[in-house]
Amino acid sequence: MAEDPLFELAGPLRAAYAGIDWEATGLGEPCTWSPALRSTLALALETRFAMALFWGPDLVLLYNEAFVQLIADKHPAALGRRTQDVFAEAWDQIGPMMRSVVEDAAPTWVVDAEVPLQRSGFLEECYFTFSYSPVRGPEGRVEGVVDIVTETTRQVVARRRLQVLTRLDQALAGVSSAAALVDLAVRELREDPGDLPEVVVCSGALADPVVLESVGGPGQGTLARIALPAPDPRAAQHHLRLRLSDRLALDGEYVDFLRSLAGALQQSLELLAARESDRQLSEALQRSLLTRPAHGPALQVAVRYQPAAEKARVGGDWYDAYVLPDGALAVMVGDVAGHDQDAAAAMGQLRNLTRGVAYSARLALPARVLSDLDRAMAGLGVDEVATAVLAVVEDGGPDGQLLHWSNAGHPPPVLVTAEGTARLLEEVPDLLLGLDPDTPRADHRLRLRPGDTLLLYTDGLVERRDAGLSDGLAWLVEAVSGWGGTDPEDLCDHLLDAVGEHEDDLVLLVLRARA
Repeated sequence: MAEDPLFELAGPLRAAYAGIDWEATGLGEPCTWSPALRSTLALALETRFAMALFWGPDLVLLYNEAFVQLIADKHPAALGRRTQDVFAEAWDQIGPMMRSVVEDAAPTWVVDAEVPLQRSGFLEECYFTFSYSPVRGPEGRVEGVVDIVTETTRQVVARRRLQVLTRLDQALAGVSSAAALVDLAVRELREDPGDLPEVVVCSGALADPVVLESVGGPGQGTLARIALPAPDPRAAQHHLRLRLSDRLALDGEYVDFLRSLAGALQQSLELLAARESDRQLSEALQRSLLTRPAHGPALQVAVRYQPAAEKARVGGDWYDAYVLPDGALAVMVGDVAGHDQDAAAAMGQLRNLTRGVAYSARLALPARVLSDLDRAMAGLGVDEVATAVLAVVEDGGPDGQLLHWSNAGHPPPVLVTAEGTARLLEEVPDLLLGLDPDTPRADHRLRLRPGDTLLLYTDGLVERRDAGLSDGLAWLVEAVSGWGGTDPEDLCDHLLDAVGEHEDDLVLLVLRARA
């Protein structure tokens, strides 16, 4: 029988069309095909878009050259067969859609729909955007369904992988230890079972950032290993063992994704090591400047400095206690805005400036010292902002000690009487240091009776992300109530135990008038 001229439009598929026993398909010889089938197939064969027809009661499959790229090794056996047999793995999904188009004579359309295909020797994760539309004969009866389709697998998988990398970068940005980084990375990667169905931490170093261990062909499983370099080369080495998807080919894009994961982890570990180095330097600088406090003959002084639990926030808190030329004792706590090396360096500069100003003053009233400090900061170009409380304690004889203090925007001191009653010294605080050298500053006075205790501190003791400052101050008053007459060292230990893990570094200075 002569070849039907319709097949001349099939191009490279011409021989495949001519070789089908069309009578056996149920469609009959091509010369008997309806005008709707012949015209729709001609349209499909002459377009460069992927198109397929599902025709007749059995929805027999016909398609053009572009459609072959989507079904891979299903061609040429798929041509002229029942669609249900060709796409048995996806029939539960696409079958009802085709039947609804035939029965309702209404089109349907989906975007980026996952349609698994057994097309390259394994069941593959595939995505398509496609439209099923009815094809009517002269009498309006639906004779078949036309499918115009675009594969979007690469775009969908690439978008998913980009989202994984973005979430990983965001999650790892604030980690404070290598162990936390690994734990968080594993949790994030386990949220991507499409590409990484299994993620396990294993011991041992790797020679390369990514090592592939094929245990079979596509669809039979592949293992990959990603290095986890330790910030400290003396520490135990670990890596991630990843089982890759058996529904995706291990192509160049998959390998690039693994290398991007390895790069993200490596970069996060390097940043972590740099932050840890900065933190250690800041803490060492800070501790070197926080010398042992002086004691007066009628006074006991205890101090504590503790770095933040969140290591990136170490840097700007300080205390000081020293004897002035007239025998009075000056005590101070302060907090420079900012953290790490810059704040630690600024803290040392302000602490030493205050000492010099106070020691050389003819009358070391705290308000005057802080005003002179403000002017010195402006004149010397010390471009920092800080809060501070400066107090000067003079011998008041048998009735106790005379306390003068001035507050530059700092949390209020706490007085604990010998009987254990605690209250905040809530005078209105003056402006922070470093904002206006001409701002007026006020002195406040009270008498420390024998056994009374003064507590100075920085905001790391009372500030929490989940509570306001007023809540923290109320907690502090309650925490020290009943501790009048207590040894200052014991009171410091009590407060550090009570506060537990804290989000900012903190300083305590406890001064007690001897009974």
